[in-house]
Amino acid sequence: MKDLSTMKALILVGGFGTRLRPLTLSFPKPLVDFANKPMILHQIEALKAIGVTEVVLAINYQPEVMLNFLKDFETKLGIKITCSQETEPLGTAGPLALARDKLADKSGEPFFVLNSDVISEYPLKEMIAFHKSHGGEASIMVTKINAGIYLLNPSVLDRIELKPTSIEKEIFPKIALAGQLFAMVLPGFWMDIGQPKDYISGLRLYLDSLRKKTPSKLASGAHIMGNVLVDENAKIGDGCLIGPDVAIGPGCVVESGVRLSRCTIMRGVRIKKHACISSSIIGWHSTVGQWARVENMTILGEDVHVCDEIYSNGGVVLPHKEIKASILKPEIVM
Repeated sequence: MKDLSTMKALILVGGFGTRLRPLTLSFPKPLVDFANKPMILHQIEALKAIGVTEVVLAINYQPEVMLNFLKDFETKLGIKITCSQETEPLGTAGPLALARDKLADKSGEPFFVLNSDVISEYPLKEMIAFHKSHGGEASIMVTKINAGIYLLNPSVLDRIELKPTSIEKEIFPKIALAGQLFAMVLPGFWMDIGQPKDYISGLRLYLDSLRKKTPSKLASGAHIMGNVLVDENAKIGDGCLIGPDVAIGPGCVVESGVRLSRCTIMRGVRIKKHACISSSIIGWHSTVGQWARVENMTILGEDVHVCDEIYSNGGVVLPHKEIKASILKPEIVM
């Protein structure tokens, strides 16, 4: 592989993010925060770090929202971000054919394909070395199962027609038959965070990885237990106990005596005195009242207000709601 200066990547963004509702009612799934930054930014930063210069987002839903949002990051990271919009869902291979003109250039360099739901340590540099060493047409990353990270030569594009096609079921078997498909076992952690319980597990694995690699990014102090990520613009009151496996986003206010564990508190949330939250996701600009108890995979959409002393046992609450009565068993609150 010559100079990496022309390396490109395609991220399969796909559809509506139904499994992560109600969060995806406010933002396209790749823009939902994970560990205090939009999911897709974890991938774009990893690609940028190994010299990828252009990222193409294969998307069939709200491309303008994505692009407007990512404009800032384009400038900050110095990487080109474009969209390739499907008018009909094209599976996992069709989008490559659709973006052919963006992916295949004169350099002949291989390009990355990533699934936008996947969070890992992104060992992309190692993958380039692996791909170079076997000289085949395609490399796939595996963790007992397909890990949703591929490195493909442009010649793979010649195998794909512009129609709904599965890269896993239709294209890879052909490449394997030709003896051109190689699998690399992914080092480190991996998680598909496309649904709430996996999102919470993924956060634990991600914070664990951060502890090993850059522990300085994690919070410390008498009120912190285990791995906790706190944005510098969040305020935390006295007598709280926070952790393990908690992310607290920018502009959050956690009042005194609050207990948080295994949860994500997104941008602009207020948690009032003595509230207790575990195994839950609290969406942007929501409020949890005093002495409230929120647990068992409760997901609050954007701008949800839980009144004082309320109990939520696995409630999934749509945006812009006020919860005045306890939710005693897992249910969706329209």
